[in-house]
Amino acid sequence: MGPMCELPDDGRGTRWSRVRARLGRLHPFQTPEAQRLALLFGVVYFAQGMYELPTQTLTVTLKERFGLSAGQAATFFAITTLPWYVKPLYGLLSDLVPLAGRRRQSYLLLTSGLAALAGAAVALLPEPTYARLAALVTLMGLGLAFTDVLVDALMVETGRPLGLTGAFQAVQWASIYAAAVLVGVVGGELAERRALHAAFGLAACFPLVSFTMALVVVREPRCAADRAASRATWRAVREALAAREVWAVAGFILVWTFSPSFGPAFLYYQTDVLGFSQRYIGLLGALAAVGFMTGAVVYAPLSRRVPLARLIRWVIGGAVAGTLAYLLYRGPVSAALIDTVFGAVGMIAQLAFLDLAARACPRRVEGTFFALLMSVYNLGVKGSQVTGGYLYDWLGFTPLVLISAACTALAWLVVPLVRIDRIEARARAEAAAVAGA
Repeated sequence: MGPMCELPDDGRGTRWSRVRARLGRLHPFQTPEAQRLALLFGVVYFAQGMYELPTQTLTVTLKERFGLSAGQAATFFAITTLPWYVKPLYGLLSDLVPLAGRRRQSYLLLTSGLAALAGAAVALLPEPTYARLAALVTLMGLGLAFTDVLVDALMVETGRPLGLTGAFQAVQWASIYAAAVLVGVVGGELAERRALHAAFGLAACFPLVSFTMALVVVREPRCAADRAASRATWRAVREALAAREVWAVAGFILVWTFSPSFGPAFLYYQTDVLGFSQRYIGLLGALAAVGFMTGAVVYAPLSRRVPLARLIRWVIGGAVAGTLAYLLYRGPVSAALIDTVFGAVGMIAQLAFLDLAARACPRRVEGTFFALLMSVYNLGVKGSQVTGGYLYDWLGFTPLVLISAACTALAWLVVPLVRIDRIEARARAEAAAVAGA
């Protein structure tokens, strides 16, 4: 009787072991080094996500205190995000000119400190004017944009040899949108109270978290300015600039991002047409962030199982369908459902394009060229928001949704020109070579 009772347990135990083994293989961070890097990227990106805490309150301030239209508010944000359009300069500077013997860590300390000081200065402004707000928010953006370049350079340098660029970016963006849940709830409450100073005061605390992580967790060997190394870097830059695939990916990203989107115009629609309170708009932002996190969690294992070209075709279709779903965005229930579901779809799409950018970066100048591709990404996003803002002013919400969906669908036509399979194969070969070495 004893042996007969043990056999079913053994069978269940064996099946459970196989299930656990499969789940373990899905976990991308198998080594202590990969886990340390994932922690670093997650914490720094969470802190970076809190940069958006004042955005809703600032948009309401521009609308009510300064009387700006949706297009004019989008223009303000386009001006204050100018530092995000020249990110290759930061990458090139850190690639070529070590600061205090470090290419990444020293700059991280400097730039995160700058972002904290600029945010604190806005919080202490007695009576904010358009010009002062624009100057200080731009300066805060400079610190955060430079920090972003440095962390992304670390991600590409360390992630590509491990074959983990997609998984690391999933951690980064899941962390950003974990912060966005707080941004939605707390930012909505601050916007409801029109508490601009408090919003910037809180936002200024989080670059100090990045400062601490750079000081404690980043491990980087000392290096000195080396003329031969600089010449090799410049040679790599020239070779990369002549490479077709870098420009093909840049053009593809621009086509993808530059579809007239909602941006600040969406808040005008939510308040003026649907009558949502700032508190509820903040809650919708939190629900969208939950969708974004879900999409990031899904993408981490997906990126290691599905070819990138196929994945990008899928997400373009999902993005078109998700954009058209906003035609049904008419009340609190439909708003909550659409924001959450489309958040997940949009996150998977965003990560697929960022993964493509990381895999296309040339060796030796990863920081510079990932920053270049991200500048193209940011330029497309902000350009689409400005265009969308003015289209909303002129045409209204429904035509804006239709135009945005049609422009997103155009990205399908560009996929064959990018040769994504070739880029993916080269990145896979480099990872295999490093693993073999």
